[in-house]
Amino acid sequence: MIKTIAAVGLPVDEVLEIRKNRIMPESPRDDMKRISVVTGIHGDELEGQYVCFELQRRIEQKKECLAGIVDIYPAMNPLGIDSITRGIPAFDLDMNRLFPGDIDGSMMEYVVARIVEDVAGSDCVFDIHASNIYLTEIPQIRINELHQDILVPMAEEANVDFIWVHGASTVLESTFAYSLNHTGTPVLVVEMGVGMRITQRYGEQMVDGIFQLMKKMGIWKGEVKPVRKPIISRNPEDVCYLNASVGGVFIPTVQHGAKLKKEETIGRIVDPLCGKVLDEVQAPEDGMLFTIRDYPVVVEGSLMGRMLKKEVCGYE
Repeated sequence: MIKTIAAVGLPVDEVLEIRKNRIMPESPRDDMKRISVVTGIHGDELEGQYVCFELQRRIEQKKECLAGIVDIYPAMNPLGIDSITRGIPAFDLDMNRLFPGDIDGSMMEYVVARIVEDVAGSDCVFDIHASNIYLTEIPQIRINELHQDILVPMAEEANVDFIWVHGASTVLESTFAYSLNHTGTPVLVVEMGVGMRITQRYGEQMVDGIFQLMKKMGIWKGEVKPVRKPIISRNPEDVCYLNASVGGVFIPTVQHGAKLKKEETIGRIVDPLCGKVLDEVQAPEDGMLFTIRDYPVVVEGSLMGRMLKKEVCGYE
């Protein structure tokens, strides 16, 4: 059942509509649990579009196994998606800095307030993001340490490779996830893939995890696939940041997710004009590369990647 949760008029007789699709069993009950899948808050992050499609496709194949409510919100920022813009075009606003909004405020404050009102009360929410156009991320869930007791057990069922628990001081209070977590609706923030693209295998991995959590919550009665055991990091010192020492073109020699030895080459920064290698980018520690530069042009200081130290990864 497709429902419009917010609608406001735009110039030239157009209407901005935020819509969701609610999927329910044939015989609903009052005590059913609800899971919500939200994506498209940033218009240049498209990985969640495939998750929404594939999740609905699998549910419809075995609708008789559904025992709860699944709400799917594929385009929280439809203007951004239509124009391939991270923020809200014409307003020059990052939608994920406007929450919880104000029902009596400006147009976009009203829209985000209606979104919060509609999603609130879900038993679990997946807030699916991609990286930007510069970096590729392995599937991971990022959690505010203030809510880790509730969220980490849920995240462990979600089939991601990595759970990154952030310090409270690094979390912006105006985000969608913080606004709902703060008021008692559990939200898992997923980061995976790269901006402006769809990585199908990551989408399928995420859908497997959503079904696993639905099974755990009693929303799904059908078969589910085994999920991976994620690495969990709670210490900021677990992560190493790799920054470019010079400007040039970055040519990677490994893929993200690679398990590396200290001083192993991750890539090279080259000068196309002179045909010279300007720098060898090396692993500063033994560990796993969970972020890698995807957009090749770099300047001094550009983020090239992130590594999780070996002792946290637990591999030999």
